[in-house]
Amino acid sequence: MGEKIYEVRKIKKKGKRMPLIGDKFPKMEVQTTQGMMKLPKAFKGKWFILFSHPGDFTPVCTTEFVSFQLRYDQFRDLDCELIGLSVDQVHSHLKWIEWIWENFDVDIEFPVIADTGKVADTLGLIHPNKGTNTVRAVFIVDPEGIIRAILYYPQELGRNMDEILRMVEGFQTAEEKNVAIPANWPCNEIIGKGLIIPPASDIETAIKRPEKYKCFDWWLCYRNYYKW
Repeated sequence: MGEKIYEVRKIKKKGKRMPLIGDKFPKMEVQTTQGMMKLPKAFKGKWFILFSHPGDFTPVCTTEFVSFQLRYDQFRDLDCELIGLSVDQVHSHLKWIEWIWENFDVDIEFPVIADTGKVADTLGLIHPNKGTNTVRAVFIVDPEGIIRAILYYPQELGRNMDEILRMVEGFQTAEEKNVAIPANWPCNEIIGKGLIIPPASDIETAIKRPEKYKCFDWWLCYRNYYKW
């Protein structure tokens, strides 16, 4: 009987997987530099970005914290909040934030999660072939608490904050206008600031597409963002 229970537990543990795009962000209560928070409830009705770090007082992470803060107003203009995570304790986070203020005159305003490893395990931030530290992950979560994008960076490569901003704006634009976003938008090499119209699903719509939109073919049509 004991062996059967062990096997069931083993199967359940083996079946655990990291969150994927389209999943609900896992419910969790976390300790942060701004007190206890319940995720994703704390950001209900807002977009938010959770980004992880392998540790405090690390060079690349420090540059990223400064870069996120310098663009914080731009994220908030998109109704998007930021929350960091590092596998260190709150007192370490507070000292690191103080150090950033003293050396770069930048005040970190967003909360930072103090993690003992539980949150990192839940979010799948430990990638064994890259060592035992958390990878640099980015979770973009919409106002309904759905994960819309996940980015992973190795420890040696810092993130591009402007791309993360572009992604949030792109998601919001795609939903508002019912369009798709082309590569390098809003500076696409083919259609510039244009937004791609969803492909036609029937013959009649396909025939009429070139009459309503700019088209290279019936399946590749677009409209200018500013003339919507």
